[in-house]
Amino acid sequence: MLKEIAPGVRRMYHPDFAPWAKSFLGTFETAAQVLAVDPVNILVHSDAEVETAMDALGREQSGLVSTDTFMISHRATVIAAATRKKVATIYGYPAFAREGGLMSYAPSLPDMYRGAAGYVARILKGDKPADLPVQLPVKYELVINLKTAKALGLTVPPTLLVFANEVIEE
Repeated sequence: MLKEIAPGVRRMYHPDFAPWAKSFLGTFETAAQVLAVDPVNILVHSDAEVETAMDALGREQSGLVSTDTFMISHRATVIAAATRKKVATIYGYPAFAREGGLMSYAPSLPDMYRGAAGYVARILKGDKPADLPVQLPVKYELVINLKTAKALGLTVPPTLLVFANEVIEE
């Protein structure tokens, strides 16, 4: 999706901070290969390092793919720096797009919470947790911020807008 909005992206950056980052690394590298972009992992520990990373990404026509806890807790800095440095971004949480990030694509949290509540109910009724099947998210949400796209000089293709669950225009 990021490449559809920003076809000029030559590199994709994924922060390597989250404890689960290594489990995403293979998928990230495969996607980068399919999209003909260079995968880049940059470890950031502070707002100053976010600024430095975004500065480099902005000079290199890079995109940001973010899913980690550091980026969540520092999202105001990440969003502001990405917009200022003209870095196209896709995040794993809708709050990013709602707060000024370009877009997010993520499992529906309300849907996941309902599923978790169903599991709690089953456990309280006597089911053993080990006997319950692992469930993966089935409902995903795409949020696109057109105001940010305009600030970045990007045009969102109508084909992508059709699939958006939420489009932010103001």
